[in-house]
Parts: sequence; structure tokens; C-alpha cells
Amino acid sequence: MSKIFLDTNILVYCMDEFDKKKQTACRALLKSLTNDMAGVISTQVMQEFYVATTTKLGADPLLIKDILHSLKQFEIVMISPEIIYDAIDCGILNRISFWNSLIVVAAESACCEKVWTEDLNNGQIIRGVKVENPIQSI
Repeated sequence: MSKIFLDTNILVYCMDEFDKKKQTACRALLKSLTNDMAGVISTQVMQEFYVATTTKLGADPLLIKDILHSLKQFEIVMISPEIIYDAIDCGILNRISFWNSLIVVAAESACCEKVWTEDLNNGQIIRGVKVENPIQSI
């Protein structure tokens, strides 16, 4: 089974009424996750999703809480002190932001093959995890 880590922006675009093309594409991406391709998120992604959708998109907090409950279908990486320490090292060594390095290290900890994000360089491999921007051509 191929595991794919979903960065926050992929989930936020699913809710974004202001960018219908990205919304449609990201919803299709989530639907594409099947038995042979499993989705993974982290507690960081859950927190960022809640804040971004309720503040930037003005979504109802209780609706977003319900959506967060539905994300239990994915494997969820708990951000531990060890992951934070590794993310600091990853950020320094790869010259990426702490928040992006936390995503990469969480993906690595769950043995993900890829991370879907638009925040890093498409095709880049960091700590054995391939960065893929599945919406870059939109």
C-alpha cells in the first residue's frame, strides 16, 4: 500500500469556494485515495485546517469540527517531542521552514512515499519522502 501524506493546503482547498478549480481538483484527489493508496495527516494538519477554514474562509467552526471527525478515516500522526526535534534538524539541513519540515518528518514517521503539498519544490525528495504538487498545473 502506498501512503500519501496530505498537507493542510490540499484539505483547505476542498473547502475553498473562491477557487473552484482547486476545490474540484483537491476533492478529486481525496476521492482517489483507495485501498492501495492511503491518506495520512498529522495533528498539525488538523489544527492548521481548523484555523485556516474558520478564519480565512469564514467557515462555521462546528462544521469544521465535524469534518475533522470525518478525517479519522486517515492515519493520524501525533506530533511528539521527537518529531519536533527531528523537524528542527530537517529544517536546518534542508533550509525549509520549521512548519514544512514538521510535515516532512511526520510523513517520514508514517512511512509515506509522498507528501502532497504546494509549499515545497515539486519532485524534491526530503528524508526519503517525495514532494508532489498534484495541483501545480491548475
